[in-house]
Amino acid sequence: MSSDFKLDIIDQHDPEEPGLGRGMISEKLLDERTNAMHTVRKQGNLTINNFATNAERRALNDRFLLKANKATISDNVSLDEEERHHLLGSAKKSVPLISGAAYCISSCSMIMLNKIVLSGYNFNAGVSLMLYQNFISTLVVVLLALSGRVAVEKLSWRLIRVWIPVNVVFIGMLVSGMYSLKYINVAMVTILKNVTNILTAIGELYLFRKRQNPKVWTAMFMMIISAVTAGITDLSFDTVGYAWQIINCVLTASYSLTLRWVMDEAKKSTKSGSLKEVSMVLLNNLLSLPFAIILILLFGEWHYVIHADVVKLPMFWVVATASGLLGLSISFTSMWFLHQTGPTTYSLVGSLNKIPISIAGILVFKVPLSVSNLFSILFGLFAGVLFARAKISS
Repeated sequence: MSSDFKLDIIDQHDPEEPGLGRGMISEKLLDERTNAMHTVRKQGNLTINNFATNAERRALNDRFLLKANKATISDNVSLDEEERHHLLGSAKKSVPLISGAAYCISSCSMIMLNKIVLSGYNFNAGVSLMLYQNFISTLVVVLLALSGRVAVEKLSWRLIRVWIPVNVVFIGMLVSGMYSLKYINVAMVTILKNVTNILTAIGELYLFRKRQNPKVWTAMFMMIISAVTAGITDLSFDTVGYAWQIINCVLTASYSLTLRWVMDEAKKSTKSGSLKEVSMVLLNNLLSLPFAIILILLFGEWHYVIHADVVKLPMFWVVATASGLLGLSISFTSMWFLHQTGPTTYSLVGSLNKIPISIAGILVFKVPLSVSNLFSILFGLFAGVLFARAKISS
């Protein structure tokens, strides 16, 4: 490279110059060659340095991009996990609310539909309606058990013998409830059912020696006052309906006490040593079918059902079937709600649920009300809530 550079410089000068000129040119040529070599070396060094610097820069850029990508991926994973936890937390919080709403809607809807069947369609065969509803419930539970959706205890004669007293009271409770709902408006049925709590508390005191605190007795005293005043001020008072409701209160309290009395013996009669709610639903509904058929024959309801015009209406069967399914759904939704919350919340919500049921019954069926009767109903609802809170704190 230096020789080419030298020849190129010599060719650029005039060859006819004197000798002195030649010597000076030679010196200049040496100086220029030296400078040129230094320049080339500097350029080479700069080129190498620039190459090294560029390589380092590229390495640094790659490291930075790698770290940035890792940080971005880490941030995205963290955001996904946070979002997943947030969604799971929201779902868990909403489940108790959904289960409580399902329980309240099922309970309210069943009472309203039974009232429509008995009063709206003027169906005068309460035992036959109970038979149909219990058959629907039995069929659904059996299908769920066969498909593996629910687990039920295998029936044995020992378990059936233990459960028959409970089932007899259960049938009486359902039939009396049907007839009382036929003659009394929904709001009054709801208020009069508070008497059941009083009878149950008295029965627990004498049978199981369970004492209640003063708050509970105060709330029950308020229930008595509200029931009496509501009955006196009821503009649609019906003696037959109130008689059936009193019988219903006695049988409902008896069912609760009898169930508690035989539960230990019933558990011993099963292979698993326990008796879940689903098994009790199947036992009550299945065992009630032969008893209901006997009652229908004794009361002569079969003759009425065969000749009644209402049974020829398709909409009647739709409503009757829906009420039967809702009766079963109350069992499942109550278990679901109780599992998601606890006995305290379940008891309180059950008392509060009487308020929308009463309001719906008054509005849908256009019940005639006086100011005093409305006040008595509201007072009874307040007493029911107070009773639930007192039981919780006891």
